[in-house]
Amino acid sequence: MTTTTVDSPAVTSRPRTTGSGPTFGRVLTAEWIKFRSLRSTVWTSSITVLVMVGLAFLMASLSTAVDDPSAQGIPASAAPMIVFGYYFGQLALAVLGVLVITGEYSTGMIRSTLTAVPKRLPALWAKALVAAVVGAVVATVAIALSALVTLPYLDGLGMTFDLSDGETLRVLGGGVLYLATITVFSLAVGAILRHTAAALATVLGLLLVVETVFQSIPHAFFQNVSPFLPGTAGSKLMMDDAGLEMAASMTSGPQLTPWQGYGVMLAWVVVLLATAAVLLRRRAA
Repeated sequence: MTTTTVDSPAVTSRPRTTGSGPTFGRVLTAEWIKFRSLRSTVWTSSITVLVMVGLAFLMASLSTAVDDPSAQGIPASAAPMIVFGYYFGQLALAVLGVLVITGEYSTGMIRSTLTAVPKRLPALWAKALVAAVVGAVVATVAIALSALVTLPYLDGLGMTFDLSDGETLRVLGGGVLYLATITVFSLAVGAILRHTAAALATVLGLLLVVETVFQSIPHAFFQNVSPFLPGTAGSKLMMDDAGLEMAASMTSGPQLTPWQGYGVMLAWVVVLLATAAVLLRRRAA
């Protein structure tokens, strides 16, 4: 008697694919690794700190040689002097925010990113979160060092530095919020335009040219629109009460409170990020 043995076909296991892509935590980790590996991150962060600390030191040291500081536009309290360098520091962070996204388009790495994250939007949110956190950390370091270099001059200027004062906390914390938001704002513009030069021209042109022109033209239209431009609105967070009163006396347009101004700035960022998200889903990489 013979026994016939029938071999069953081999069962091969296949990896299960859900099509959902990696978790947001993994996307965030990947974006952080890419972000910290860029030389531009180190350079722009360092420049931001150096510029802000240097300008705060110059403002404080030169103010002691002025007979009437208020007549020269020098802040009447310590907090605005400490964050004085934000105006130029924001330019370096704007460059950083733009390069976070446009750098991938220029090198073609964006195709690999979107292949790894097929839903696309988590990659954008991760980039925005990383940019916001880095902008906040850089701003915190810069403001803390600026406070240290200005402290020796405050007594000579008749100023006190009190962290328990609500206005002081608002001005210093407002500097951190403003610079972090500017970084995300710049990233959103970069995500929309996808070209480094175009995005930088747009962001820097808006912050340096458009807002300055609108503030200087004595026409009702420009005076009414100027307070709602992102930099003008957000910068109110870093003005003390005396600065707010002076700014109000120089224009006939709407007057926003510091937190209303920051709300307007956040609205700009939300709209731009939403636009970038729609375009990211619709356009080819």
